[in-house]
This record gives sequence, C-alpha cells and structure tokens, in this order.
Amino acid sequence: MLMGLVTKNAILLIDFTKQRRSDGIERKDALLQAGSIRLRPIIMTTLAMIFGMLLTALALDAGSEMRVPMAYAIIGGLITSTLLTLLVVPIMYTLLDDFKGLFRKTCLKMVWANIILIIVVVVT
Repeated sequence: MLMGLVTKNAILLIDFTKQRRSDGIERKDALLQAGSIRLRPIIMTTLAMIFGMLLTALALDAGSEMRVPMAYAIIGGLITSTLLTLLVVPIMYTLLDDFKGLFRKTCLKMVWANIILIIVVVVT
C-alpha cells in the first residue's frame, strides 16, 4: 500500500513535468510547476492515509494495542516517503535527463565517426 502511494506520487510528478516540457517549457520550470501544482493532491492523499491510520495508532479499542507499532510504521513511512518523493524524484529526473542527453551526444558522435570511417575505407 505504501509503495503504491509513493509510485503514484512519483508518476504524477513526472507525468505533469513531461506534459509541461512537451508544451515547450524548460525542464527546471516544468519541475517547479509540477511540484507546486501536484503538491496539493499528493499531500491530500498522504494525509487521508495518515488520518485513516491515526485511530489505529491511538489504540482506543480493547485489544488494539497489537496494531499500534504497525500504525506508527505506516504513518512514519508515509511522511518520510512523501518528503523523499517531493525531493528525490525531481533530482533523479534531472540527473537521468542529463545522462540521456549526454548518452545521445556520445552515440551520435560514434555513429558519425563510424560513417566517416566507412567512407574513408570505401574511397581508399
């Protein structure tokens, strides 16, 4: 359940960023817009799950003390994963996008070098 929420949040951020980039907005501005616009739905779903686990964490019913550690772990995991999603996902997107650009440039140079080498070999 926790992994599903984290994955959904990351997909929301990256999908919105890609939509903005396809509209012609630069990567940094697209990431900032995605973070600010998608922040509200991410926080709302996280808070809904936290409030849902709050009754379990308070252990108000008889015999519910057994589930308190699980509730604490889920609430802590939700808070931590939400913060990490909002910070790590844009950073990783930026790094992988830079790597993709570097990889394309390197591959393009290798292709042109091979084409030139083939032309030289054929001509001589």
